[in-house]
Amino acid sequence: MRHIEAVFFDFDGTLLDREASLVKFIEEQYERYKPELNEIDKQLYIKRFIELDARGYVWKDKVYSQLLVEMNIAGVTWQELLEDYITNFKHSCTGFQNLHEVLGKLKLMGLKMGMISNGKTHFQMANIKALDIEGYFDTILISEAVGLRKPDSQIFQKGLEALAVSASRSIFVGDHPENDVAASKRAGMMGIWKRDDYWQSAEADYTIEELEELFVIIQTGAEDHD
Repeated sequence: MRHIEAVFFDFDGTLLDREASLVKFIEEQYERYKPELNEIDKQLYIKRFIELDARGYVWKDKVYSQLLVEMNIAGVTWQELLEDYITNFKHSCTGFQNLHEVLGKLKLMGLKMGMISNGKTHFQMANIKALDIEGYFDTILISEAVGLRKPDSQIFQKGLEALAVSASRSIFVGDHPENDVAASKRAGMMGIWKRDDYWQSAEADYTIEELEELFVIIQTGAEDHD
């Protein structure tokens, strides 16, 4: 039986319901800038923003620059919209169902807990704090601060070292088949895919739909993959 000592999580799309958060934010941004955007259809603005955002893999300077050109928006600059995003996105952050209950229970089980997220340090930390979950984690590694990005194995290694645990006794939970699942497995961890319909499949040790499914894996499932 493989005894699990540590659980690591990705953030966006795993703990943060990024899709719901993004829609909430962009709707509110449209309302804030309605005088400048009133010629633009609200649903079109939201839809195109989400397309250009490419699930967070395109930074918003490019997204807003492109939006303003495509929609011929002249009353506001991309810099203003980007500043609004950086300042206000945290107010739209929405966690997945039972987020606090799951993290709290894992903590009570005596497991060490880490988070490894790609992104910009201050922005990601503001979002993590907005969900009020930073207190559950023994280490939080954000790519900009560390100077490494997933799927680089070294960022997983840093997480393992920070918690003083071996890869074979650790699981990593994430929504991205390559950056989270395949990369953590290459680092020697057990890779768990939190299913995202955007991707067809992932070469994971386990697939979960909801965070609560982790308890069965930790308590019994680890035996099957010894």
